[in-house]
Amino acid sequence: MNDRTRRTLLLGAAATLAAPMVARAQGFRSGEITRRNISSFEMVDWRDHFDSLGRATILVDITSRALHYWDATGTDYRLYPTSVPMTEELTRRGYTEIVRKKVGPTWTPTAAMRERDPSLPEFMPAGPGNPLGTHAMYLSWPAYLIHGTHDTRKIGRQSSSGCIGLYNEKIAELYEICPIGTQVRLF
Repeated sequence: MNDRTRRTLLLGAAATLAAPMVARAQGFRSGEITRRNISSFEMVDWRDHFDSLGRATILVDITSRALHYWDATGTDYRLYPTSVPMTEELTRRGYTEIVRKKVGPTWTPTAAMRERDPSLPEFMPAGPGNPLGTHAMYLSWPAYLIHGTHDTRKIGRQSSSGCIGLYNEKIAELYEICPIGTQVRLF
């Protein structure tokens, strides 16, 4: 047997042995393909949550970790990946609105946050280490915000103490198009 034939035989055997593993990794079972590793984002309809779009509308889907935005006309729809609260007890659900906005927010951890983690500072000025990132939109619920984060590993995870986090470039974009009074629902 020459080298070329031996190599062809070995490659063929390796492919035959690997085929079941590749099929299993792709989700192949009984002739059906189960889709894996695709976005869990689902299109939602604002009409299922509000009577009108108002000034603008934000829906935050805690389960899929997605923020949906519509402008007042309904023609500008945007979808953003988010971080969500670490636990169900930190998660607030319901209706609120944006009452204030701030570029370069400062951070004062709540008493509950400092109890959970005594190493937290009492106050943090705006800047690269600030967990609120570059922009913050304050909700009518005390201590709940939609804000940016410098720690991009948090997006798509249960990582916050109650707030909704976005990549800094995405919160900057959302900040510009959301007026005070934007209606918000977390569900």
